[in-house]
Amino acid sequence: MKSSSWQQKELIFLVVYAAVFYTIVVRRSLQLSHDHYAKLYGLRPGWIAGRFNDASDAQWRNLRGNIPILTMVFGIFTLVANVLRTSFSLKAKGMAIVWSLISLAYLLYLHGACVMFVVAIASVNFFLVKILGRTKYFSYVLWIFNLSFLICNRIYEGYQFSSFGERWAYLDNYRGTFRWHICFNFVVLRMISFGCDYHWADKHNRFDQKHIHRCDQCSLGKTCYQLLQERRVANDKFSFPIYLCYLTYAPLYIAGPIISFNAFASQLDSPQNIYSSREVALYGFRWVFSLFLMELMSHFLYYNAFAISGMWNQLSPMDIFIIGYGVLNFMWLKFLLIWRYFRFWSLVNGIVAPENMPRCVNNCHNLESFWKNWHASFNKWLVRYVYIPLGGSQKKLLNVWVVFTFVAVWHDLEWKLLSWAWLTCIFFIPEMLVKSAANAVKVEGAFREFVFRELSAVAGAITITCLMVANLVGFVIGPSGINWLFSRFLQKEGLSTLGGLLLTFYVGTKLMFHISDAKRTKERTS
Repeated sequence: MKSSSWQQKELIFLVVYAAVFYTIVVRRSLQLSHDHYAKLYGLRPGWIAGRFNDASDAQWRNLRGNIPILTMVFGIFTLVANVLRTSFSLKAKGMAIVWSLISLAYLLYLHGACVMFVVAIASVNFFLVKILGRTKYFSYVLWIFNLSFLICNRIYEGYQFSSFGERWAYLDNYRGTFRWHICFNFVVLRMISFGCDYHWADKHNRFDQKHIHRCDQCSLGKTCYQLLQERRVANDKFSFPIYLCYLTYAPLYIAGPIISFNAFASQLDSPQNIYSSREVALYGFRWVFSLFLMELMSHFLYYNAFAISGMWNQLSPMDIFIIGYGVLNFMWLKFLLIWRYFRFWSLVNGIVAPENMPRCVNNCHNLESFWKNWHASFNKWLVRYVYIPLGGSQKKLLNVWVVFTFVAVWHDLEWKLLSWAWLTCIFFIPEMLVKSAANAVKVEGAFREFVFRELSAVAGAITITCLMVANLVGFVIGPSGINWLFSRFLQKEGLSTLGGLLLTFYVGTKLMFHISDAKRTKERTS
């Protein structure tokens, strides 16, 4: 009873602290945006209260500017596909042809003549899979082929038609509106998924029987994404029309979320039954609300403009923390809007893909949970096609280096991304060792449980700080800014700020513990 009373008082204190913290952060952010807006790059006239709009991020600027035309195009695609499905009772092969034609028309607009590169590389990959897919060393061939093109595409910037001869040079004038080799990073993941799922198709799998009984969705007669991914599909699904449809499927082509071949092919036959039409519509309304939040943020809090304008040197350590924290929240909301927009159109068309941002960025207190909930579909892909084949948890300390190095190279060939990847691995190792030790020790008694919880909160505060440093180095200041960052926070003013943010992250971690406890209590009582 005393423990429950203490937890309630602690929760009240934590909530009040969090409210004060966010009030200070927002007020200071507003002040910084007001004082420095004339020096910031990427601000454009906005539509809210006469404010400027932070349009400094190219990804967000491009999506925001193209939402009306994209919505109209996907609406037409959806209407055509569903009318044809209903009129002719189309199944997997028929829908694959329909979506391949629709998607290739979409790609022609995006990439122009460069669609030939996409189709040519994809065709070679298909024949490699079909010829060598059942052989012992196929995995090596598949990865070497795809990694080679992943790297060469970046080095040669998508290739010039003129390099194949003067007779082809005129095609360089018809390269479309969107660089094909940027989107091709996602195509590489799909080509590897197709090859691996084909390679594993003849292996015995008991996943269905074990999973159905313990899964909340499957036990109700629905088919969850995990089952769709792990359940084998018939050999006739590994056909070229379905393969091409999978690679180019319009709603998920530009940005994902990433879906395995097994899951995609299964849903071409039988559209998803996880979400009802009402739930899909509600998902769309929630996206519109999130868009409104982004509009408020970009009109009043110019976090990303500060990041790209190089004004870090002019800020105090406290202001550096506020802007850095704001940049990470801006990135989270930006990617949530991008991924959920395309996932919504995929759901409307009967294909469920994993949710990329299932948890708020401010509700992750360790590296493992952070990466499970940031670009979660990529995380699932990495676990299935990289982590487990390399030995899984038995070689975890080694595997994280391979996984994060691949993630960095997949994003782009830049030193700052490799620095981000290797910093993340360095921060991962202590967490894995501590978790391993904690799992080996049984915590018994109220006092020991209290001590363990407090130590976990301290560890969470340190981890969040490390995450901020790794992401700022990887996506904002680069490896050259590490020394500058440390020098600012290891002086007198910086040390007091560092102590304050560690205390704040400690409080935040304790608040996350309470949220997790509430969820577990709700699950037990439901």
